[in-house]
Amino acid sequence: MSDAPRFVPEDIEVGCIPKDLMFERSGLELLREMLAGRLPVPPIGRQLNFKLTAADKGMVEFRGVPLFDYYNPAGTVHGGWAATLLDSALGASVNTMVPPGKGHTTIEFKVNLVRPIGADTGEVVCRGEVTHFGRTTAVSEATLKTADGKLLALGTETCAIFQLPERR
Repeated sequence: MSDAPRFVPEDIEVGCIPKDLMFERSGLELLREMLAGRLPVPPIGRQLNFKLTAADKGMVEFRGVPLFDYYNPAGTVHGGWAATLLDSALGASVNTMVPPGKGHTTIEFKVNLVRPIGADTGEVVCRGEVTHFGRTTAVSEATLKTADGKLLALGTETCAIFQLPERR
């Protein structure tokens, strides 16, 4: 196991957003509550060593550190780790635009891996931004970079926007 920093400590609550809150608060409000520690953070962040670090209307930032645990047989971090960070930033950026009572889901996702990532890459920054938000679809783009700004990967995503099913 690596001695790299753990981005989601064991004492931080992990879980999902309570469904009732999705009818009461916007996506941006929910993400800000997560950042403030008033809502649980998604468990995948603990598992893959990354977390949300900023959220504003139409944009988010995640930070993380790749670990040796994520290596593929070729001796580099599996592309799925980068794709997961990108997908998180792409979807969360769309979530910042979603009003109460609405949801979104990915319908198309594309990733370009530009440079290999290793456990020695250090902290990475993944920024997502909405490029289109309409009544039924949204499009976002994200970059994954080293702390000093070298591009590692980039991605785009299209999401469907929909009314959440009635509360039961």
